[in-house]
Amino acid sequence: MVKFDIKDIKLAEAGKKKIEWAGSQMKVLQSIEERFKKEKPLKNVTLAACLHVTAETANLAIALKAGGAKVFLAASNPLSTQDEVAASLVKDYDIPTFAIKGEDNKTYYKHLNAVLDEKPQITMDDGADLVSILHSERQKQLIDVYGSSEETTTGVIRLKAMEKDGALKIPVIAVNDSMTKHMFDNRFGTGQSTIDGILRATNILLAGKKFLVVGYGWCGRGLASRARGMGAQVIVAEIDPIRGLEALMEGYEVMKMADALKVADIVVTATGNKHVIDSSHLKNMKEGIIIANTGHFNVEFDYDGFVKAAKKKRMMRPFLEELTINGKRLYVLGEGRLINLVSAEGHPPDVMDMSFANQALAAEYLVKNAGNMESKVLKLPDAIDKEIARLKLESMGVGIDKLTPAQRKYLDSWNEGT
Repeated sequence: MVKFDIKDIKLAEAGKKKIEWAGSQMKVLQSIEERFKKEKPLKNVTLAACLHVTAETANLAIALKAGGAKVFLAASNPLSTQDEVAASLVKDYDIPTFAIKGEDNKTYYKHLNAVLDEKPQITMDDGADLVSILHSERQKQLIDVYGSSEETTTGVIRLKAMEKDGALKIPVIAVNDSMTKHMFDNRFGTGQSTIDGILRATNILLAGKKFLVVGYGWCGRGLASRARGMGAQVIVAEIDPIRGLEALMEGYEVMKMADALKVADIVVTATGNKHVIDSSHLKNMKEGIIIANTGHFNVEFDYDGFVKAAKKKRMMRPFLEELTINGKRLYVLGEGRLINLVSAEGHPPDVMDMSFANQALAAEYLVKNAGNMESKVLKLPDAIDKEIARLKLESMGVGIDKLTPAQRKYLDSWNEGT
């Protein structure tokens, strides 16, 4: 059997069923997998992936293996692993997997180093941890790395900071910047799965509640829309005047954080930044407020600071912790980790279909263009983005029109007017 470090191999049967069900909803990735089986574009390439170990991710790993890659998978978050899926990947698909739900920080980094020990030519990240380790602790390996691909907004922020500082030594494809990723995964995936995670952790009614969304990027937009759809009174906190104006004109109330926390029943951070809610905000918080995070890292609100300030704490339900601070109760979900994967199952397979199609094609692109790309944060070509969208529409039985030759000529010309 392949190398692995998982919770229990006996969970594999349940994991295989989850993987197969998710795969049945991922038609675009399936079509890529079928082509990969024939063409083997990743033959003899070692690929280390640091992604959420879910049923959807399993289907990506299977497609990459079908393309000829030697795939090694570690979790990108200590609380997001589906242990049954990890077991099935090892037992049923012979994919080395290093992931245990609830693993401590030491084990998390041991797992990241385990996949990097395989000396990959390609890395695949969700949060840029593999790239960070390669640049800080394993620099000698960089010479053999074709490049990397990055799944999430937070990771892209880190990578662009590295590029700006001249620290980035390999090309990285920002999969998150593809339209078929952030416009759909971040908005529709995060919107739905975050609500799902909150409801599973709390079993509260959203209708009538004041729901504060911190950050009105693509994830925040999706979350605000879904919360309003369930009857919540949505408030948005922003630092960008254009996004704040957009939220206002979408019909949401826009407020400063300090004011919003006085009235909010639920607050969810979605910024990709650090301590947007910190201990200085505690005095403003409404009694009984529920705080959750849907950003990648557990730094968006100061969980450790809240725990330190608490006179009393107790677990009310799985992933629901009550902290008593200054005589007021504060409810924190999932220790500040991304709630859609802590207490729920993450994005639905239908939307991860496009995200992971981008990841699979990014791996192929890195192999085809190895040695010919600058050490920068790059986008996949628009033609690939549009082909993924076309395949998705086709899989849904939806057709769209094409330009006629006369229309194309008109758009390409400048001398035909009124």
